[in-house]
Amino acid sequence: MASYVLQIAGLVFGGIGMIGTVAVTIMPQWRVSAFIGSNIVVFENIWEGLWMNCIRHANIRMQCKVYDSLLALSPDLQAARGLMCAASVLSFLAFMTAILGMKCTRVTGDDESVKSRILLTAGILFIITGVVVLIPVSWVANSIIRNFYNPVVNPGQKRELGEALYIGWTTALVLIASGALFSCVFCCTEKNSSYRYSIPSHRTTQRSFHVEKKSPSIYSKSQYV
Repeated sequence: MASYVLQIAGLVFGGIGMIGTVAVTIMPQWRVSAFIGSNIVVFENIWEGLWMNCIRHANIRMQCKVYDSLLALSPDLQAARGLMCAASVLSFLAFMTAILGMKCTRVTGDDESVKSRILLTAGILFIITGVVVLIPVSWVANSIIRNFYNPVVNPGQKRELGEALYIGWTTALVLIASGALFSCVFCCTEKNSSYRYSIPSHRTTQRSFHVEKKSPSIYSKSQYV
């Protein structure tokens, strides 16, 4: 029962992490305009994402434009685009692998040992996905903070941390938690199976004792002859 609860919790966390990964990849709020210095009173918000930048005028109208070229992005956003695309694919593969290893799934049979290894594979994929999400989010956040406190950078070009970065950090933690839960399922299943095969039943022990007691040895027969 506890193993089944861990499987359900891991699958729910994995689904949330997969949706969060795709959402962070699409969202344009990786970098947002900073209202400092001469930019304290402005009537437009600037959002910069992995695929487009958006300008929102006075909370009324918003215009978005897709980047003309990948080379137009900064190096951290270029790397973030590739890593987040890879994370989206990995999260989908991990989620589908987890479904195949669930206790209620009959596609892979009823062998708990096989299913526990499938769930372990899904857990490893989820952990790798969480790390892959964490790297670009932290990299872009570090670049934003470094430029924000750099006096050489023009105040109009300084940016703040966008909502996508906070969602990305949360998504990475959820994915790693999902992988940890599936790993716990594997450990519990292996421990139960090893405990089941290591302790013989009392009835089997008594039966083997009576068999040994009733069957005389060849050496004892030869003495009577």
